[in-house]
Amino acid sequence: MRYRRIPNETVRRLPLYLRCLLLLSQNGNKSVSSEGLARIANVNAWQIRKDFSYFGGFGIRGFGYDIGNLTGQIRKILRLDAVHNAVLVGVGNLGSALLAYPGFKTYGFRIVAAFDNDSGKIGKKVGDVKIEDARRIGMLKPKCVTLAIIAVPAAAAQQAVDSLVEAGVKGILNFSPVHITVPKKIKVITIDIATELARLPYYIPSGGKE
Repeated sequence: MRYRRIPNETVRRLPLYLRCLLLLSQNGNKSVSSEGLARIANVNAWQIRKDFSYFGGFGIRGFGYDIGNLTGQIRKILRLDAVHNAVLVGVGNLGSALLAYPGFKTYGFRIVAAFDNDSGKIGKKVGDVKIEDARRIGMLKPKCVTLAIIAVPAAAAQQAVDSLVEAGVKGILNFSPVHITVPKKIKVITIDIATELARLPYYIPSGGKE
């Protein structure tokens, strides 16, 4: 199912709601009100109701949301109701940490291949994933892998992305601190950790005092 005209910010919040619902379920909760979900997600309750209204609404007046049903609905909307294979390009410190990160499984993601151009890493394994030569990214094409994560230096990012696009990848999570160019049908989400960190001092009083 494909939903149209949904604000990007709404799509950005859906994984947050899903994470909160999974936490509630783990704690034994069966239902939650919009106000209760708002407290955990740190979002206004009216915003939650508005976000869900784009998809028809999921709550029952006087009862709230059935956590199991809402979790399933959000997974379906985000297309997380099936396992998604992904590949990683760049197995440095950050890439190695991403390979070891267990949280991807919660959302149905599985890193099935990793690539690097360092001859000292090629052939080694991180967990169950063997590191392949980055020149072999084209091997992905017959495997129909559509998602990729890149954690390479800025100078190598565009070349890595070009190879991934040629191999059939449709969605890229970019940890490289650089703008990359892709065809219109390719979705790129860039996370620049340094620039995100650079926002924090603005909110901290000078000298650490009020």
